[in-house]
Amino acid sequence: MFKPIPVAIGLRYLRAKRRNGFISFISLASILGIAIGVAALITTLAVMTGFQTEIRDRLLQMASHATISGAGEAMPGWQHAIDVAHADQRVAGAAPYVELQGLLNGARNQPAMVRGILPDAEATVSVLGERVVQGDIASLQPGEFNIVLGKELALWLGVSLGDDVILYVPEYRSTPLGAVPQLKRFTVSGLFEAGYQEFDRGMAVVHMADAQRLLRMGEGVTGVRLRLHDMDRAWEVARELALQLGGPYMVSDWQQENANMFRALRLEKTMMAILLSLIIAMGAFNLVSSQVMLVTDKQADIAILRTLGLTPRAVMQVFMVQGTLIGVVGTVCGVVGGILLTLNLEHILRGIEALFGVVLMPEDVYYVTGLPTELRVDDITIITIVALAMAFIATLYPAWRAARTAPAEALRYE
Repeated sequence: MFKPIPVAIGLRYLRAKRRNGFISFISLASILGIAIGVAALITTLAVMTGFQTEIRDRLLQMASHATISGAGEAMPGWQHAIDVAHADQRVAGAAPYVELQGLLNGARNQPAMVRGILPDAEATVSVLGERVVQGDIASLQPGEFNIVLGKELALWLGVSLGDDVILYVPEYRSTPLGAVPQLKRFTVSGLFEAGYQEFDRGMAVVHMADAQRLLRMGEGVTGVRLRLHDMDRAWEVARELALQLGGPYMVSDWQQENANMFRALRLEKTMMAILLSLIIAMGAFNLVSSQVMLVTDKQADIAILRTLGLTPRAVMQVFMVQGTLIGVVGTVCGVVGGILLTLNLEHILRGIEALFGVVLMPEDVYYVTGLPTELRVDDITIITIVALAMAFIATLYPAWRAARTAPAEALRYE
């Protein structure tokens, strides 16, 4: 009795038994459509977010958060840069590196990125040492010309622990026979597996002194790699450190170096969200159909209410309340179902694999042993708002049509 009249009538229509069972069926279908769409969208975005996070974490285990490098030439005085970085509270670790593109020759040829490191310092900026599956990162000693290869790179080259590979670099030296490329024989002393194909297939690691000698850089390095406590501030921190060091330096962070990949992942997630939103739109379209049929079925009731003094605006509110409540029920069911489905998706996946004897997530293809998922409050909030907005918009036309009902015409044949 304390509710506004349009709200009370709308709730009464929602609870009342329908004379036309088909209208009730369409209403139920619209609720199920919205619920399925919301649940599918929540689960899909959670899986895609989980994969993005997994890829980012695997990438940043091997890559630095930020780098400060020389502008087109070797960076001198790198020890001073390391000291300045360590003095900053925002920096968790810093290490020098020498980077070059080379051609590795074993049983077959394969281009690769070769990184010269100091093993002890490298442990402060990456987990390379923990990813060595054969051999030891400590085998990289100056002057011994050992090399640690990605596991897939070694497989592609056809080499294993203890074999030799020849590294060709784009540096030429003059000989009586003319300019010949710089090359050096290295011994494979370790294999690592990062779980990220860009590193496992295309990266090799040597001692920094060996790389400097090969490139004839003296004591210079390519730059300094940084690991920060807050990786989202990588660009800001690296830029401030470069300004403290003075001189021409180039600064980059993990987002810039992998911009195309992260942009593609975001675009894929956005397009998937748009496509799955069509399921919610179909539920909203069913809601339009059920409300139009309800308005037609309630013509006499609307006419009586109008003769009792209910305004066209109030009549419109009656059907907007009812349609919106149907959307709310569908959305709430979808949110609850989507969250429960996401939290139990791993068990469902394992059950399907056990039931049909198939492997849906092969480890050698996806580099993961399970299905990563990550529920985000902002994603769920946006999905909820979109679903409720679609349901509300779907009620406007049927409610407007109900408000235009003429009492005399509706009661003529009653």
